[in-house]
Amino acid sequence: MKFVMPGGTGQVGTVLKRALSAAGHDVVVLSRHPSGPGEVHWDGVSPGPWAAEIDGCDVVVNLAGRSVNCRYTPANLRQMTDSRIHSARVVGEAIAAADRPPRLWLQMSTATVYAHRFDAANDEVTGVIGGTEPDVPGYWGYSVGIAKAWEREQEVAGTPHTRKVALRAAMVMSPDRGGVFDVLLRLARLGLGGPVAGGAQYVSWIHDRDFVRAVEFLVARDDIEGPVNLAAPGPVPQCAFMRALRAASGIPAGLPATRWMAEIGAFVLRSDTELLLKSRRVVPGRLLEAGFAFDRPEWPQAADDLVRRLRGRAAG
Repeated sequence: MKFVMPGGTGQVGTVLKRALSAAGHDVVVLSRHPSGPGEVHWDGVSPGPWAAEIDGCDVVVNLAGRSVNCRYTPANLRQMTDSRIHSARVVGEAIAAADRPPRLWLQMSTATVYAHRFDAANDEVTGVIGGTEPDVPGYWGYSVGIAKAWEREQEVAGTPHTRKVALRAAMVMSPDRGGVFDVLLRLARLGLGGPVAGGAQYVSWIHDRDFVRAVEFLVARDDIEGPVNLAAPGPVPQCAFMRALRAASGIPAGLPATRWMAEIGAFVLRSDTELLLKSRRVVPGRLLEAGFAFDRPEWPQAADDLVRRLRGRAAG
């Protein structure tokens, strides 16, 4: 099959392209800065010659969007919003104009769309959409609003011959350099892998190979459309998440951090504390109901595998 992946040069795109190419599929990445074979230029805003790649392809996986790992300044929030909305809109226009439209459009979204909560897990049916929770910083609502607008662009696109799925993805854990797992492991090695602000907030995640398998599962299942949570069924509190990561990598202890310490650290790293403090307790209701079986459903085993693969690459 032919896959076209707008914005596929980041960590998630690298994971997906590597696996799909290894499986024998033709993968074309649309990038603002193409640098190798299989990459085609686009600007993420305007129609262009890149649209010919979508006409006749089998699956579009739109991963385009400015990284959320930044300070939530007004300028960065605007870039995060515009990059997602504009890219989804122009992808929809290209699919609508295609003589041979793809049969499936997988649109990246985020598990951050759900509310900050501890009492129960969020699935696609009973989950609570965030943005109006009490006792959280008001600006957290921006990321929820961005996610909702992102999904809305796909929903309203006039693509009657193309099935549409919004991937409400948790953090994709892979051993790739620069990915979220790599960053967390480096923090743990510096002694900073303890509980943050008590550590009760839930972390939702998905092992990279389960992410790929879930995408392949959704490609094969013509009966699934709409929002789908791509998260392991075992979200855990942040303190337990980091404890398992330290155990997998042989790190005996991690210093705890208060909320104000997290604020300082996020400022130094040019990131935002929402990524650390929001409780993302998300479970894959629709995937499990459809019969998808996770290879790595629990974090300790997933962390062991990721550390082993990381060490194997370093040794090689």
